[in-house]
Amino acid sequence: MRRRQSCAATYGHLMAARLVFRIHAVQRMSERGITERDVREILATGEILEEYPDATPYVSRLVLGWCRGRPLHVVAAENAEAHETIVITVYDPDPTLWEPGFRQRRRPWNA
Repeated sequence: MRRRQSCAATYGHLMAARLVFRIHAVQRMSERGITERDVREILATGEILEEYPDATPYVSRLVLGWCRGRPLHVVAAENAEAHETIVITVYDPDPTLWEPGFRQRRRPWNA
């Protein structure tokens, strides 16, 4: 099986017209060699793993995507009123905290 070299994920969803990056996200992206293009593609094509409807000030979600064979998690919030998606953080999921495939958190007794 041939691996795609661009970011790829399994389930698509909508992203707001405007993308805003929090300073924390930009710092983490820089440290981890993750580009804005990587994040845009993950948000456009990634798999929503968790939704946080009670998050404030905006509803947010955790999205899994793959970039050049690398799993990435993006936490983003939706400001529907301003038509923007806010990227809160981006990280490499820790294999000791996530089940294989990085879609489900390990239970404490599986870690």
